[in-house]
Amino acid sequence: MKNKSPLQSLFVAAVCASLFATESARAFPEPSRVPTSWELKFVYQTPKRIVVEVPGEPVPKAYWYMTYTVTNTTDTDQQFLPVFEMVTRSGTVIRSDRHLPTSVFQRVQQATGNSLLEHPIKIAGTLRVGADQAKDGVAIWEETEAEMGSFSIFVAGVSGESAKMNDSAGEEMLDKDGKLVLLFKTMQLDYTVSGDEVFPGNDPISKTHQRWVMR
Repeated sequence: MKNKSPLQSLFVAAVCASLFATESARAFPEPSRVPTSWELKFVYQTPKRIVVEVPGEPVPKAYWYMTYTVTNTTDTDQQFLPVFEMVTRSGTVIRSDRHLPTSVFQRVQQATGNSLLEHPIKIAGTLRVGADQAKDGVAIWEETEAEMGSFSIFVAGVSGESAKMNDSAGEEMLDKDGKLVLLFKTMQLDYTVSGDEVFPGNDPISKTHQRWVMR
């Protein structure tokens, strides 16, 4: 059998890459360019770091928080059930507001100077139509890494768009209970923290990317 020439090998590699991309596209659907379902107006602020003295803890603990305003600009009331997840550069996924001491929320509310800031648990529920019904909320994560470097925040619950998850053969995927695996339109925010972390909380935080993904 003759060996393939470099040009033939390159062609084969290109074809394989194209097929892989096609299969990946089938398995991981992309959000519609034009909204196909209800979508809330979600305005957020740059995440910030805060250190809080938590009752029962021997030393102060560091947290990250992101404030936001959510407005229902659709023509009907919607259920606002947000899910915020932070993914660190090491791949650790942190769900916001888990086991959140009341003192931490109170400290964040004090730091923002916003007395209308709603507790992460209490903000969930019916969001009525109109700018006058907008709500101010906050997502809070416990810091798990001393040097953040870069991280992403995923915001789910601000769009009603969903899609079925398919495997590489194009078949619908089922979970362990036999139910369809659904992906939901989610906002992805990517950030970098500049500096050497000598003064945590004072290093500049920059947003590097924002996009919609199915997750």
